[in-house]
Amino acid sequence: MALSDITVRQAKPKDKPYKLADGSGLYLLVNRAGKYWRYDYRFGAKRKTVAYGVYPVLTLAAARDVHLQTKRQLKAGIDPMAERQEERQVASLTFRKVAQQWREQWKIGKTTKHDTDVWRRLEIDVFPAIGDKPVTELTTAHVRDCVKAIEQRGALDIAKRQLQKCSQIMRYAVAHDIAERNPVADVQPADILPTRKKRNYARLDAKELPQLLGDIDNYVGGEHTRLALQLMVLTFVRTSELIGATWSEFDLPGKRWNIPAERMKMRTPHIVPLSRQSIAVLKALRALSFGRDYVFPADTGKPTHMSNNTILYALYRMGYRGRMTGHGFRGMASTILHEQGWPHAHIELQLAHQERDDVSAAYNHALYLTPRAKMMQAWADHVGRLRMSKVVAMRTAG
Repeated sequence: MALSDITVRQAKPKDKPYKLADGSGLYLLVNRAGKYWRYDYRFGAKRKTVAYGVYPVLTLAAARDVHLQTKRQLKAGIDPMAERQEERQVASLTFRKVAQQWREQWKIGKTTKHDTDVWRRLEIDVFPAIGDKPVTELTTAHVRDCVKAIEQRGALDIAKRQLQKCSQIMRYAVAHDIAERNPVADVQPADILPTRKKRNYARLDAKELPQLLGDIDNYVGGEHTRLALQLMVLTFVRTSELIGATWSEFDLPGKRWNIPAERMKMRTPHIVPLSRQSIAVLKALRALSFGRDYVFPADTGKPTHMSNNTILYALYRMGYRGRMTGHGFRGMASTILHEQGWPHAHIELQLAHQERDDVSAAYNHALYLTPRAKMMQAWADHVGRLRMSKVVAMRTAG
C-alpha cells in the first residue's frame, strides 16, 4: 500500500528502527536520528542500498521522482550507486559544493527571499573559512573555529544559526554517502557559544494567580479579549501564536491545537493538547466568530486578527501595568508545573523552547504527546481550583 503525506509526516521513532514501504521497493527508514528514503536492490550478484535523502527535506513526491529515475537506470543496465559515485568523483567535493547540492533540496517549499538570505549568509560567514575544505576532511574544530569567529564579532544569533546550517549540510552529506559522519552532529550552541542573558518578562508570583484569574473573569472589556486571556492562561502559548490562531488549526474532537511552522518562533510545528476547559473557551469563541477565519478577529472589521497589544493593554486596565505581560503567563505556568513535579522535558516541549532543526522537527513536536495532554489537563484543573477558591473567598468576604 502506497504511503500518504500524512503517514510519512506522523511517523514517529520507536525503540528500534523500522521501515515504511511505499511500493516498487521505495521505503522510509525511521529511527531516532530522522527519516531516510532508501531503496534496496541487486545489481549483478551484489545487494546494495541507495540513499535518496532525508525527509522532510526530500518530500514523498520528490522521493518518488528520484526513485523512478533509479528504476529506469536499473532497467537500462546501469548501477545507480556506481553512477552516483562517479558523479561525486568528478565533482570537487568541498563543503561549498556539498552545500550547493543541499541547497537544491532544502529550498523546496521556501520563499525565494529566504533561500537567498540563507545562502548569502553562508557566503559571508561560512564559506570563506571552510568552503574550500574537502567535506570528508572537515572536523569539529574547523566548524567550531568558524562559528566562534562569527560570535566574536558580536553576532551571537548568526553564529548559532550558522552552526545549525553546517550541521544540516553535513547531515545531507552523510545521508547521500558523501561523508562518513557529521562532525558537528552532537554539538549544541551552548557547547561552544556563550548564552545570551535572557530577557526577564514581568510576571506575577504564583500566589497572585487566583486574584488575576478573578480579574480576568470580571474583565469588562471586549468578550474576545476576556476569552483570549482565559485561553492564554490555559495554554500558555506566545501572544503572537494566540492572536493569530485560525479555526482551521483546531481539532476539537481530537482535543488538539496544531499550530503550523510558519506561525512559530522556531519555525517548526507545535501541538497544544486541549483540556476540557480550553475546549469550553473555544466553543464560546466559536459562537462569536460569525464565520470569520480568525479565532480572535480585529475589532476594526478588517479581515485580520486582534492587535499584539490587546492582551497587554487589557492587563494594564486591570491594574497589572509593570507587573504582568502576555509572556508572563508562560513563565508562571513553567514555574508552577516544575514545582508540581512535572518532567522538565515535557514542560519545555510544551513551551516550544527546543531549538529544532528541519528534520527532527518533523517528529519532535509530537514527542510526549500523551503525557503532555495529561499535564495540560492537570494544569487546567489546577487553574479551575484557583478560580473557584477566589470565587468562594469573594462570597465569604461579601
